[in-house]
Amino acid sequence: MSEHSVQDATQNLADLIDRALAGEGVVITRDGRPVATLNPIRTHGRPIQGSDLDWLAARRVPMTTAGDNAGRLVSRLRDDEW
Repeated sequence: MSEHSVQDATQNLADLIDRALAGEGVVITRDGRPVATLNPIRTHGRPIQGSDLDWLAARRVPMTTAGDNAGRLVSRLRDDEW
């Protein structure tokens, strides 16, 4: 983990961001005391792929049919076996 003063961080922010993205711990200090850290934002999951859309399409539940009202629709969705 590296420590950098606010002044140093201001002058080298792009480099410090790159280092944080590479996994290095980056701490910003003021008057010798840690006040902030730079951490990459982690995204959850993975990009949607065609196979994901195929999986969803195969399990699609029709939302309405002739004569359905909201109560019957909710009951049907609740009672369907997945």
